[in-house]
Amino acid sequence: MSGYEAPLADILFMLEEIAGLGEIAALPGYEEASPETIADILTAAGTFAGEVLGPINRNGDKGCVFKDGKVTTPEGYRDAYQRFVADGWNAVAFDPEYGGQGMPWAVTTALQEIWNGGSVAFAACPMLTQAAVEAIYHHGSEAQRAKYLPKLISGEWTGTMNLTEAQAGTDLGAIRTRAEEDGKGGYRLTGQKIFITHGEHDFVENIIHLVLARHPGGPEGHKGLSLFVCPKFLVNDDGSLGARNDVACVSIEHKLGLHGSPTCVMAYGENGGAYAELVGEPLQGLPHMFTMMNNARLTVGVQGLGIAERATQLASGYAHQRVQSAVVGAPADARLPILHHPDVRRNLATMQALTQGARALAIFTAGALDRAKRHPDAAERARQQALVDLLIPITKAWSTDQGIRVSSLGIQVHGGAGYIEQTGAAQHYRDARIFAIYEGTNGIQAIDLIGRKVQRDEGKAMQALIAAMTDSLAKFGVAGEDLPALRERLQPALQRLGSGTDYVLLAGKGDPRRALAVAQPYLNLCGTVIAGWLLAQAALAASRRLADGQGDPAYLRRKIALARFYADNILGDSSAYLTQVTAGGDSLLAIDPEAL
Repeated sequence: MSGYEAPLADILFMLEEIAGLGEIAALPGYEEASPETIADILTAAGTFAGEVLGPINRNGDKGCVFKDGKVTTPEGYRDAYQRFVADGWNAVAFDPEYGGQGMPWAVTTALQEIWNGGSVAFAACPMLTQAAVEAIYHHGSEAQRAKYLPKLISGEWTGTMNLTEAQAGTDLGAIRTRAEEDGKGGYRLTGQKIFITHGEHDFVENIIHLVLARHPGGPEGHKGLSLFVCPKFLVNDDGSLGARNDVACVSIEHKLGLHGSPTCVMAYGENGGAYAELVGEPLQGLPHMFTMMNNARLTVGVQGLGIAERATQLASGYAHQRVQSAVVGAPADARLPILHHPDVRRNLATMQALTQGARALAIFTAGALDRAKRHPDAAERARQQALVDLLIPITKAWSTDQGIRVSSLGIQVHGGAGYIEQTGAAQHYRDARIFAIYEGTNGIQAIDLIGRKVQRDEGKAMQALIAAMTDSLAKFGVAGEDLPALRERLQPALQRLGSGTDYVLLAGKGDPRRALAVAQPYLNLCGTVIAGWLLAQAALAASRRLADGQGDPAYLRRKIALARFYADNILGDSSAYLTQVTAGGDSLLAIDPEAL
């Protein structure tokens, strides 16, 4: 099996039971998001991903071609994008005032999983366009929204995010790209940006670059940065395209994976300065850019989920047809496929459990985002936004780590066949590796979680989440062995999460290095426990549906069994993570960094 089939039943189940689709559809502006409508949307998306995106994914691994300043994407990618736009998929999440369809972010997140499962390299382009739309929508002027949003939302134009420079990766305060006023109300940019996803390509006629650059007369460091919009082609007052702007792709990177997505070096102002417009307030570039980055970080987490699902499908398909060695306990003449061997079965179950955990985490986060945006009560909007802020770095980092882990296990299931390129398993692993690096490395996500999210509000958002998870355990005391067993596993895991949170709060009041030293294991603790709790919630919902005679009994029993497997085989990792949080930091700091 080398294709992709969207897991529609599980996605819809998670939307209904984890995101709370019924509640979301009752929010102002989401009235059309009925279960029937969403089911139809997901079905059509699954067809598109299976018939259009899935078949081009392997071809994308051949890479893009750069010649004479132009990038040619792999065969089939441009045609797939034209159909993606024609079918209206790019517009699903956005404001109808600018041509969007106004669907909830929970639904958009589900669609993003499907696009990434079909072809993660293809989906990287709409992901950055979505982030550009968010930045202009929230921080741009009315004139900028009118000029750029309709065609970005339709997908006729695409967007990029330009932050990184050779000397300025994580340290954006070191950015050297500069803006100078042109005397006509605009600016001229000069400088070079690297690692720009889809900075140049052949999908569309215009690309809208969001660029972080030094503001004229601004201070050094990150406080001197502003956000600018810089189109590839200038846009006339009537919306038509004018002259080519002074921005060009000068090369593309040769990478480990994600070859179908061009990663560009962009030069601004080599012939006098690239025209740009200020977005938002001067010297507020970093806060404005974080609107894009937070949007992209949730979506990158979904990239990890999408690649995990596709790797799992490939490994499962192989394990169902590959026959090798006698199976212990089976008749001597039985020729059973390798999935009957306990080690292979464990690998496949781990892949499925981690994938479903990442799906639950992403959809839960997106559901909170919808409530933060649309709930009629201001206090509830604030509470949900605090939850979103807390979950974004966890979703990005934990889910992308699982994408790497799952795709690695996929190679293992294939054995030697997974290590060669013909099966496609290696491509998933290579493609997944970047997700833990870009849009802020997972180590940066962990620092953000501890510093900006947990310590800054003295742990209130995390403690509220822990309290809600703990209170829910009372619902698991029902007949049957699985649900009480889930409660027994969750209780100590939640206590560990509470203890780890108490430790990082205390550490933050002393030597800040102690908190930074344990940031990564603390994030792993959070992701492992929250995903386990969400899978238990899914099992509880499946149990209710079974009791009410709703749904496919075999599917619902699998949901319960997989939650039990996670609780018995993965949730226990939280004990090791807690040890790393409470004891590992001191031993780390005792090591001389110069000796490493």
